Parts: sequence; C-alpha cells; structure tokens
Amino acid sequence: MDQNQDKSPNNYFLTWRYLLFWISSLLSNIGSWMQQVAQPWLVLSLSNSAFWVGFTGFATTFPALLFTLPGGMLADRYDRKKVTLFFQFIQFLFVGVMLVLLIKGLLRVWMIIVISFIVGITDALSVPSFQTIIPSLVARKDIPRAVSLNSTQFNLSRVLGPVIAGIVIARYGGVACFSANAISYLPFFISIWFIYPRNRVKITTTTIQTKPVNQWFEIRDLLRIHAVRLPLVTVFAASFFCGPLVTFCPVIIKDVFHSGVGDFGWAMTAFGGGALIGAAVTFIPFRGPYGRNRIASAAAVLLGFIIIAIAMTHSFLLLSIMLVLAGITQIAANISANTFLQENAADNLRGRITSLYQLAMYSGLSIGTLFTGFMVSRLGIVPAFVINGSIAVIIQSALLLRQLHQPIVNSFEVNK
Repeated sequence: MDQNQDKSPNNYFLTWRYLLFWISSLLSNIGSWMQQVAQPWLVLSLSNSAFWVGFTGFATTFPALLFTLPGGMLADRYDRKKVTLFFQFIQFLFVGVMLVLLIKGLLRVWMIIVISFIVGITDALSVPSFQTIIPSLVARKDIPRAVSLNSTQFNLSRVLGPVIAGIVIARYGGVACFSANAISYLPFFISIWFIYPRNRVKITTTTIQTKPVNQWFEIRDLLRIHAVRLPLVTVFAASFFCGPLVTFCPVIIKDVFHSGVGDFGWAMTAFGGGALIGAAVTFIPFRGPYGRNRIASAAAVLLGFIIIAIAMTHSFLLLSIMLVLAGITQIAANISANTFLQENAADNLRGRITSLYQLAMYSGLSIGTLFTGFMVSRLGIVPAFVINGSIAVIIQSALLLRQLHQPIVNSFEVNK
C-alpha cells in the first residue's frame, strides 16, 4: 500500500469506525466486569460454598467447548454483523431477566447457573464474529496494533470495572452493578450496527490457505500444523491452571485475608492494572529469537510461578504486587498467541482460527474452574493454587523448550 492510499478518505473512515468500536466495547466490558465483581460475592453469600462459585464460572465458560467452533463457521459463512447482534441481543435479554429476579429478591444460585450457561452459549456463538470485526476495520498491516489496542481496552475495563463496582456496591448495592451491565449493551449495539462494513474486506495475500473442502476437515488440518497447535496448547494450559485466579479471588480475599468486597475490588484493580501493562508490552514488535509464539510460552511459565507465590503470601501488599504480575503475564501470553494466529490468517479462515483460539482459552478456563473448585472444596484455596501453579510451570516449560527448538514461523499454510 503506497503513501497516498494510506491517506485516502476511506482509511480515515475505517480509523474512526475502529475508534467508535473501541469506545463502545470499552463501555460494554466495564459493565460486564462490574457484574463479574458482584456475581461471585452474590453466589458466595447465597451458598457459602467455593464449589458453587467455581461451578457458576464453569457454567459460563463450558458452552465454549460445544459452540465455539460452530461460532467460527458462522463467522466465515454468514453476515458477521447480524450474527454478533443476534446472539448479543439474546444475551442482553437474559441479563435483564437476572436483574429483574435480583430486584424482586427471587434470584437463587441455580437460576444464576442456568442464566450463566445461556450467556455462555451466546458468547461462544458470537465471539468469533465479534473478533473478526477488528481486521475488517483496519488495514492488514495494522492488524497487530488493532488487536493489541482492543486487548488494551478490554484490560482497561478490568481496571475501571472493579473500581467502579467497589464504589457502586458500597453506596448502592450489587443490584446497581447488574443494572450497569444491562445498560452497557446499548452503545455496543448502536456502534456495531453503524460501523460494520457492508462488504467484507477482501485480502488477496494469504498466509493460511485451504482447499474448498468440508470445514471440519479444514479445522483438523489447521490443528495438524505445529505453528498453530503449540500456541493453542499454551493458551489452554494457562487458562486451565491459572485462569481460575480471577474466579476464586473472592475466596482468597474472604478465607485467607478475611476481608470484604472493598479489598476484592482493589485486588481486581491490581490484576487489571497488570493486564493493561501486559497489553501495552505486546505493542513491541518481537522479532528474531523472540517471536510472539515464544513470548506467549515464556509469559505462561512465569504465570505459573506467580500463581504459586499468590497462594503462599499472607500480605495484602504482596498479593497486590503478585496480582499485577499475574495480569501482565496472563494477558501477554494470551495476546501474543492471539496476535500470532491472526497475523497469519487469511480473511476467509480468520473466523475458524479465532474460534480455535477462543475454544482453547474458554475450554481450559471452564474445565480448570470446575477442577479448581473441586480442589478448593477438598484441600483449601492455598494447596489447590500451589498444585495448579506447579503443574502449569511443568507443562509450560516443556512447551517453551519445544518452541525454542523450532524455527521462527512468520506464516503457515494448509494443503498448499
């Protein structure tokens, strides 16, 4: 693309559309994080059980195992704008149902689990379409920066959401957090309706290609590629053993530090601040021996050690520092793997590549949350996290060694 083309009105239009997309996504994610701060405390207060806290998280993420790959096919075969709006609107309706039940005092743990499961289904079916909106709004050369910027807004919401939620809960109660989440859907709906291009952006230069065969076989062929498989395994293992940290942070605050929702809000702010730094780090153009896939594996190894440190600390200050580091490493690992995959994906396969990434992350998180909930209920929060962190270090170290013994991959192809 020449210099004059970069300055075309169409490119300025794409930039402004991306800005509107970024702002509306930030508002929506702030609302989601406000509810995610309030909901574990609500479940814990209704059940007084760490297992049900974990099971609720499992119910939210488990549908990714079943519906993420179909969601990727929907993204590649149908209008991504309509797919995103349809499933997000269903999600909005059930969030509203939960809010009404909470206001009337009728909400029970089993209801939260059922609604969380439905919300998880809509997420799994819509996220691949939502993620592929980003490459449609920017030039191909700007995809890494756009992905990092999108991750930055998501992690900025991780900072703002818990802080706002802590203030709102203290002054108005948890209902206000659920209300804020419901309202936050509206600007997102408006922005997606107006900014999404009517026609898909056509990319002529492809780095992932497949023959026009059955789409399930295309996914199978993609998984056979070493350069695709290893980042996915890294994300799955990190999500399984380290991802439950956020879900069980209320249990840590309550059982280990004997604190309330205020400290929980600050703990989530520390994690979100680290996540924001981790997203910023991914702006660095890693080259040479430091490819994005290797950075993902190295960050995942460090995350395992941090999980162990979190389990063993009894100082809230040290906990806050460890949560900052956990945020940095977890987000750096996920973004590096995601950017590596999206950089090398053709437009006609980006939905399925994205769905594989989402499947690795959410399936690991769902099973890992259930596993961790069982371990916490049997052994306690400290031994459970020590075990999780130790296994994570072993697995991620092995993956890192394999990455280091493989040549740097800048593109990969299927059936070429």
